[in-house]
Amino acid sequence: MHTEGMQHMPGMERMPAGQPAQQGGQAAFASITEVVSLLMADSTTNWSKVNLEALRQHLVDMDNVTLHSNVQQTNTPGGLIMRVTGTESVSASVRRMVSAHAPMLESLGGWRASVSEIPGGIRLTVVASNANDSVTVQKIRGLGFIGLMTQGAHHAQHHLAIARGLGEHAHDAR
Repeated sequence: MHTEGMQHMPGMERMPAGQPAQQGGQAAFASITEVVSLLMADSTTNWSKVNLEALRQHLVDMDNVTLHSNVQQTNTPGGLIMRVTGTESVSASVRRMVSAHAPMLESLGGWRASVSEIPGGIRLTVVASNANDSVTVQKIRGLGFIGLMTQGAHHAQHHLAIARGLGEHAHDAR
């Protein structure tokens, strides 16, 4: 627990021999720590454009969507319909994240993704490009909402781009 006047203990700057600690504690903090390390190591970093607050806000959105949204999934011919809703702040996160991720799903091939706003959130529909492809249909249904949101393996690079000040997902507009 951090308390007022708390200082790092002597020796904390030097880790003992062996396997060093790898986790920075809370996941969002660890993600920001990783990005800061990458920015610090890159001599071409344009510090006048760095926006770590935008990254922090994006991680808040990720937390809201992952942990605080309500998801109702319904099978549809060829795939899945997901109604993703939440409180006012969660709903705003859902709209930003899911709307931005649907094109990523489309770009992967094999399925089609569409979004439409609904009261309190978003309706995401993902179906196999070929409705007769039962393996892809079952994959969509098996992944479900949160599994589909992880597709594309782009998140680490996406976080670095946000921190570099590219303004992904309109986090600068809050």
